[in-house]
Amino acid sequence: MDLSVVIVNWNTCDLLRRCLESLREALAGSALLAEVIVIDNASTDGSAAMVAREFPEFRLLANGENRNYAAGNNQGLELAGGEFVLLLNPDTEVPAGGLESLVSFLRERPRAGAVAPALVHPDGTLQDSVRGFPSPRALVGEMSGLARLFPASGWAAYRARSLPEDRPSQVDQPMASAFLVRRAALAETGPFDEQFPLFFNDVDLCYRLKEAGWEIWYDPSVRVVHVGGASTRQVRPEAMRRSHEGLRRFYARHYRGRLFWPVYTFLVIIIQLTGWLRASLASLRRSG
Repeated sequence: MDLSVVIVNWNTCDLLRRCLESLREALAGSALLAEVIVIDNASTDGSAAMVAREFPEFRLLANGENRNYAAGNNQGLELAGGEFVLLLNPDTEVPAGGLESLVSFLRERPRAGAVAPALVHPDGTLQDSVRGFPSPRALVGEMSGLARLFPASGWAAYRARSLPEDRPSQVDQPMASAFLVRRAALAETGPFDEQFPLFFNDVDLCYRLKEAGWEIWYDPSVRVVHVGGASTRQVRPEAMRRSHEGLRRFYARHYRGRLFWPVYTFLVIIIQLTGWLRASLASLRRSG
């Protein structure tokens, strides 16, 4: 099999329907041998019943509890039989010919472990969907404001990148809202780390791919519509807290023991304080 598409869904029934409709149309005119796997994380909005009723040709796994993003994707990866796996958010719509283009992109580049398309808003405007890794210098740049003062420097390495729109670019970590991964690369690095249940699991995976010598690419010739934040908006304060917890775990995994311990401790404290502050402000806005 050429391609497996894995979608993890939680309470985005209408968006998921449009996503699956776009996949049905894209695959109808495609020569790819492909499968679509939907992992529903105990949605309460009828998502699983909708998939079973309206898209019987796609495979559905309905969890009895919300297993979150990383574990849900790992369930899909275990079921997937494709040479390539497209990790796709339910709030996306794929264009005709886009799947073939992404698969061909990886087949033409043996050391490319993954490729991400451009993400666009529903009105067609381009999203900032690619960042660098949150290295210590980049993190300090974000916290101190140096990233804004010196946007072309290493202080701004974590910020969203402005990339050429007329040619592919090698990148660090594109958003995994639409992310095609080579099965052989996953076999080498392992799947998502479930210690990152919701956030920074994709950053961690990209980091491990790069450490293993695989290239990660951004291909702007394929444009996928992405609404953005459809699931996390439902639990925004908690999402902010868990995002910073994911960043703290990322530092514990990749920088503990590599940084001078006072520097490491300082960065972890700042990450935790910033997360608490942002979550508190989000809670106040919601209650107000």
